[in-house]
Amino acid sequence: MKDHRINELIELLHPAWKEDTDLNLLQFLQKLATEAGYQGALADLSDDTLIYHLKMRGSATTDEIPGLKKDYEEDFKTAILRARGILKD
Repeated sequence: MKDHRINELIELLHPAWKEDTDLNLLQFLQKLATEAGYQGALADLSDDTLIYHLKMRGSATTDEIPGLKKDYEEDFKTAILRARGILKD
């Protein structure tokens, strides 16, 4: 599982970092953390934060987060009925 996340992070980092070639890796990671609104220590920044930020970077703030769209329901009643198993996909 970790190999998949490492590969995904590297695939996302590579094209983004090419846009800021004047920055070293730590400077670029700090820039990404700041863009994502992360305020803690850089050593505590999770790879998930970087992955989702890189996926959503440049998107509108109203765009759906990847991976959550599959669970999205238009109305509350349908969501409750699906959660209780009354409605099937």
